[in-house]
Amino acid sequence: MTTLLWLRRDLRLADQPALLAAIADGPVIPVYVLDDETPKHYAMGGASRWWLHHSLASLDAALRAKGSRLILRRGKCDDVLAALAEETGATRVHCIRHHEPWWRNAERAVAKRLELICHDGNYLAPPGSITTGSGGQYKIFTPFWRALKATMPPAHPTGTPATIPAPDHWPKSDKLGDWDMLPTKPDWSTGFGAEWTPGEEGAHARLTAFKRHAAKYGDTRNLPSVEGSSRLSPHLHFGELSAAQVWHAVADAGGSVDTFLGELGWRDYAQNIIREYPDYGSKNARDTLDALPWRTGKAADADLRAWQRGRTGYPIVDAGMRQLWATGWMHNRVRMITASFLIKHLLIDWRAGERWFWDCLVDADYGSNAVNWQWTAGTGVDSNMFVRIMAPLVQSPKFDAGDYIRRWVPELAGVRGEAIHDPDEAGCRPRDYPAKIIGHREGRERALAAVKQLR
Repeated sequence: MTTLLWLRRDLRLADQPALLAAIADGPVIPVYVLDDETPKHYAMGGASRWWLHHSLASLDAALRAKGSRLILRRGKCDDVLAALAEETGATRVHCIRHHEPWWRNAERAVAKRLELICHDGNYLAPPGSITTGSGGQYKIFTPFWRALKATMPPAHPTGTPATIPAPDHWPKSDKLGDWDMLPTKPDWSTGFGAEWTPGEEGAHARLTAFKRHAAKYGDTRNLPSVEGSSRLSPHLHFGELSAAQVWHAVADAGGSVDTFLGELGWRDYAQNIIREYPDYGSKNARDTLDALPWRTGKAADADLRAWQRGRTGYPIVDAGMRQLWATGWMHNRVRMITASFLIKHLLIDWRAGERWFWDCLVDADYGSNAVNWQWTAGTGVDSNMFVRIMAPLVQSPKFDAGDYIRRWVPELAGVRGEAIHDPDEAGCRPRDYPAKIIGHREGRERALAAVKQLR
């Protein structure tokens, strides 16, 4: 019996439970559907499309080495899969379960037309399975992580199948290049290739490199000038690695690796949150902040553009925003600083930042992105208090960001010593670098005054 393997954010052959189940049924037709209709305004952003193009090319090559190939189709998933089933005589579809609200809707739609078998395999534990003593869902990360960690380690990862049985006849496939997922006019992705190698092989190379430093993760992860981050987030997002593979590769590294394992746990936590609150990317979890008087109008729009372009006059903020544009990624500590600056110094709605990150990040993940933004905004079910306002001019020297700033803000490359963190104050701001668009004290007082209005 020929079966369809429906691929989405699970673009790997190793530790792929849906693939193994499909092989057990007989000939397999792997298919990726580019569905921009079902997600609506959460269709993939530009940076994610760049990654997806290269990841799909890598996956097709890996499948062909196993005697198979990747079929590409475009349209609504349920329509496309039903049409493929009609063409090939397949009646069953295997997939890895996804938890974004649009994918849950798509799974229900497919299940109405075909036999759909969903498997778990992208997270440390199936989202929704870690429950409180009363059977409810955890809303706070710390007790969630404690309960999740008690179930660890995850099952040992399975390997790559030696061969993948092929159907007698292959259905037609779109050409990857016809999907126009690579930018051309202009090509803003010129810096991406130097930073990333999308695909399963690149993912394992990145994991191997991180294993050498995993024991020092807790010591170096907050230092933007040091390569302390794992940089595994886009590979995990697109499922080129499973969480179980990463856990088993580094869990015994010793040192401060537990801090990194907690980050894997945060990824699971975010999925549990969006299962409980499907509109978490667009709606405050704390409705007490719904009336917060966000700034709007021409001045706010100009400030938003300055933030997006890395022209705020705060070097650590500008370095992060320029790194994001140039590479599709930003250091985690700097993500928090830039998000806090937009929300609290500029008093601009967190959703504007969430959308910009969605378009610009190669690891743009609905759960993680929404949970992180609501944590910073103080609007999440588990979040920082709004009145806790990060001071970028304190954060920058605290985490030794000087060399990071010099790399990503070339106007400041010649600024020496501690002046790099605040050249305005030091009296050495270059002419081509902007003055601060708002003072720290002014921004802080404006944010606190906005909160007082709610009371």
